[in-house]
Amino acid sequence: MNFKQQFKEGLLTQNPVTVQLLGMCSVMAITTSFFNGIGMGLSVLVILTLSNIFIAALRKIIPNKIRIACFIVVIATFVTVVDLILQAFVPALAESLGVFIPLIVVNCIILGRAEGYSSKNGVVASAIDGICQGLGYTVILIVMCVVRELLGAGKFGGGILNGGEGVELFSNHFAALGMALPVGGFLTLACVIATMQYFLSKPKKSEKKEEVAK
Repeated sequence: MNFKQQFKEGLLTQNPVTVQLLGMCSVMAITTSFFNGIGMGLSVLVILTLSNIFIAALRKIIPNKIRIACFIVVIATFVTVVDLILQAFVPALAESLGVFIPLIVVNCIILGRAEGYSSKNGVVASAIDGICQGLGYTVILIVMCVVRELLGAGKFGGGILNGGEGVELFSNHFAALGMALPVGGFLTLACVIATMQYFLSKPKKSEKKEEVAK
């Protein structure tokens, strides 16, 4: 177990959104406000971490032939708990995210980490993996939310700051309203992925130049 390596992978080299390209539907659909991004990101982080821990603890007794079904049952249990908590304590967020909270059950990020990591590693390592991958997902959501909300509405922090109205940075008459539409999600995600891939490719290019020089 290497915490630094897992943290780097979750945030950068194996980021679930910009590198593994998982969970695209929710990423593009709910990233219209900072409020949504924080809520969805933290929900996925909690569910992913708890699912990883539980699956890692049971990995030796779960029959191989029905492991996927067992993983889904575990994930669905935690999704239900989180969904009920949001409805009870943050109803505005639950209403804003809508069906995308229940759909976390089939989110490829969570099922992928269950199959690819927690079913093969210990509880502590799986917990750290869940936290790191969840943070990587949350960071990308927040970045997209800030860009889309700022350019699409001319404000920041809707649902949280200034009584839920957000802080207006410039008039919405000058906003690119298309950024709040699905096309804005596609364009923003494409730019974020391209930027991430550019910075990830720089060390590889430097290594190739050094090899050629030798």
